[in-house]
Amino acid sequence: MIKIQNFVFNTFMVNAYILYEETGECILIDAACYETQEKATLIEFIEGNKLKPVRHLNTHCHIDHILGNGFVYDTFGLRPEYHEASLPFIAGAKEIAASFGYTLDEQMAPARFLLENEKITLGGTTLEVLYTPGHADGSVCFYSKDQDFIITGDVLFRDTIGRTDLPSGNLELLLKSIREKLFPLPGQTVVYPGHGPQTLIGYEKENNPFVR
Repeated sequence: MIKIQNFVFNTFMVNAYILYEETGECILIDAACYETQEKATLIEFIEGNKLKPVRHLNTHCHIDHILGNGFVYDTFGLRPEYHEASLPFIAGAKEIAASFGYTLDEQMAPARFLLENEKITLGGTTLEVLYTPGHADGSVCFYSKDQDFIITGDVLFRDTIGRTDLPSGNLELLLKSIREKLFPLPGQTVVYPGHGPQTLIGYEKENNPFVR
């Protein structure tokens, strides 16, 4: 059974997730630590729980979510995995980071590209990759049918949705992704978003004012 640990990293307050299970293997999702203390926090949790990181997944490649990619590679030897449509964001990451006052090295090549509907396993639990563009090209969510949770990046938040005024953002496409990929999931599915508090699919279907 997967356990989920959440940290909030960098000035954009990104939710970084560690998914781990009893064998000690873990998957990092958007491990966007930037400051020295944030990096120490991530290492302390992993070492303190005797975990072995085996993959690093990006929900999408906006700068706030990839600030820790280089650190994770340097520390754990893991190249990021993301959808191929995210490549334009990777290509311009260094310049975009500088515009926000961050220093970022050139981004390494990914370990592989994530594919829609592919299955990612951790112990006895499977995560399904759902392609959900609209906030950004390349946005994906990670859904566990076994444990009724989904990690949504910046697609869906409690009482709101991802912004669509950035490059490749498209409101109608985002709403389509939410309605066709997320809202058909069981109402008790726990939503772990890229920013802010967790929520439930059922709650958002009933209450989210942006998706009607």
